[in-house]
Amino acid sequence: MKIKSNKCYALTIALWFLTTAASGTHYDLVLQNRSVKLTFDAGTGALLSFYDRNASLEFLDRKSGERGSLWELELEEGGAVRKINLPQAGTFHSSRPDVHTLVLEWSRFSGLTPSLRVKVTIQLQGEQSFTGWHLALSGISGQQPEKIIFPRISGLQDMKDEELAVPVWLGELYKSPRTSGQHYTWHYPGLLSLQMLSLYNPRTHGFYAACNDTAGYTKTFSFSPDSSRHFTYQMDNYPVTAAGDSVYTLPYNAIIGAFKGDWLSAATIYRDWAVHQPWCRDSRFRKHAAESGAARTALWVWNRGRFDNVLTPAVDLKKRIGLPVNVLWHWWHAAAYDDGFPEYFPPREGDSSFQSAISNARQQDVQALVYMNTYQWGTHTAGFEKENALNNAVKDKAGRTEAHVYNIFTQHSLTPMCLATNWKNKYAGLAGKAINDYHTGGIYMDQACLHHRCYDKSHDHTTGGGNYWVHHFGMLTNMIRRSNSAKDNTILAGEGCGESWLPYLDAFLTLQVSKERYAGISGAATIPLFQAVYHDYAVTFGSYASLVTPPYDELWPAAYAPPDAEQPLAAEFDEQFLMEQARAFVWGMQPTIANYHETLAVRKKKEISYLVHLAQLRYKQLPYLLYGRFMRPPRMTIPEKTIAVSRLSIYTGQHQDRVKRQQQQVPLLYTSAWKSPSGALGIAVASISDTPQLIQFSIRTRDYGLPSSGKVYVTDTSGRKLLSAYKNGSVKVHYPLAERGACMVEVGTN
Repeated sequence: MKIKSNKCYALTIALWFLTTAASGTHYDLVLQNRSVKLTFDAGTGALLSFYDRNASLEFLDRKSGERGSLWELELEEGGAVRKINLPQAGTFHSSRPDVHTLVLEWSRFSGLTPSLRVKVTIQLQGEQSFTGWHLALSGISGQQPEKIIFPRISGLQDMKDEELAVPVWLGELYKSPRTSGQHYTWHYPGLLSLQMLSLYNPRTHGFYAACNDTAGYTKTFSFSPDSSRHFTYQMDNYPVTAAGDSVYTLPYNAIIGAFKGDWLSAATIYRDWAVHQPWCRDSRFRKHAAESGAARTALWVWNRGRFDNVLTPAVDLKKRIGLPVNVLWHWWHAAAYDDGFPEYFPPREGDSSFQSAISNARQQDVQALVYMNTYQWGTHTAGFEKENALNNAVKDKAGRTEAHVYNIFTQHSLTPMCLATNWKNKYAGLAGKAINDYHTGGIYMDQACLHHRCYDKSHDHTTGGGNYWVHHFGMLTNMIRRSNSAKDNTILAGEGCGESWLPYLDAFLTLQVSKERYAGISGAATIPLFQAVYHDYAVTFGSYASLVTPPYDELWPAAYAPPDAEQPLAAEFDEQFLMEQARAFVWGMQPTIANYHETLAVRKKKEISYLVHLAQLRYKQLPYLLYGRFMRPPRMTIPEKTIAVSRLSIYTGQHQDRVKRQQQQVPLLYTSAWKSPSGALGIAVASISDTPQLIQFSIRTRDYGLPSSGKVYVTDTSGRKLLSAYKNGSVKVHYPLAERGACMVEVGTN
């Protein structure tokens, strides 16, 4: 019946197409299935309508006279760059190879591009509400495509009560994104951890934009408002062509579609595709989980300075939780932080003291990862000029470096090195020295999950565009691992997170659980979007969660040293610490505390006890919180509270004109849901309330693929116990949670 219907549908479209063409009348080009309908101008190829047939709603403002070009090219010839777009074509032609495909072609461009042809193919994905968009160029001999903007979807009208979800590393959510008038742009691979954005009204319909690139090609995604509050979505592609090439084809498709739901709905759509891609197949976590030192970590301590300020406190915390602890060790090196990289050796306290401290900590199940920035070189270091660092530096089109000042105290700049140069050998040698000579537990590769476009033609890469950065990062990590003489559980961790780095890094530092400390409370809210897609393929950890004021590097200018470095914060900020730990727990991250000292176990006893209990509870629930798949949590009525938050880090808030204290409305219960590899469902709950809270919710087992009858267990600090039994596919939970309590409710287990 379905096949017959599709044949009739195809015949109707073909007859309509031939009849209108023969009559000479102006007609629209329509590509549609049961879910979406796209309408193009038959005379120009401009997109006129994008209609969600499931929701019976239009995405574009059809009354608007502006019809943006679906594409725009930047072609370089003889040093001059020329922009070309759809209206400049002298000829437009369309064809329909089959009922699911529409081909649009433009040619006869005037001026320097008489032979140029632009071909766009748009293909429906069966009866789904998603379409694949592809672009190919021909007739470009002698002209270098610098940038291809494609696709560009103009006139996206306000869907009301909108949300914009973006995978900026862990994930960000903008409420009413048009009100700020902001132009939003994000780079991939890099700050965008995956290739999907969603703009939606959670009650009606949503716009889904993605890309199916599996090789890490550089690109940018953006949403831009116009004077009428319409959004334009576009993807900027940076192609690679060889001299004399006359054709270029994008090596991937853009995906444009409609969906119903919220950011988690969009993440689920993307995950269905993403988990079948090479980065998941080759995930370090999935391939090496059994022997992974990263996977067995129960808690991270992020301290800075000499070993008695780093390893000694970590050993103390290890004894309190009775589980493996890893240390993220900054400021162990000879050079000043964010200034003297990569002059790391010798360690500040000398070779023998450093080695002895590392060894003693290891014997007590505390592994230390030492800080090494992935690609920065300090311009004021002796080695920068002596070793001709400029030869290996990232260059822009004009041949300039991308030097940047991070250190607000010394004002000395750092310059990014290109990974596709001998910099890899230098970095691998430094990392190998730390691992093999000093026996560290691994390397924390700062700024790992970022990339740069480099235009230096003397480097071993294509200029500008391409996918060389991630490829050479993989070569770098392989060099480090091959040089590891111990061949033990050495960890390579990196800042940020990203699908392209899943095969290369053992753990990902995802700091957005503490976003308020470095960015304040305005702007986007943090969401666990990356976790929703890749939690069971990556180990994530990290936060700025601290109970003391920030430390100050002893090698920075003494004149700027604050008198209260690493002193307890005011009690009003204790709830911010609890919030950060609760988020990390329910989002399936390994817990982290920054700037821990033994005295805090007394001076901030409740907060340290909370951290210890969460770490211990998480370790009992690894099938969910380490190996589980992120699921939609059941709906609960959760009270909120206004708490004080500090905007304070090693740079932020260090001057009088910086904001240090803000207020934020936060939930008192944090929740999530996880599907274990065995098929059971776990609902994680963490409370930051100083009064008991009732956990109350109901679920239908069919929504989670659970058996229609079974048992419900709850595990908290007192242990695991049977809560109730359920039948007929309906589960109802009522459980009183103690103040500042946490638990895991398990459904469908024995």
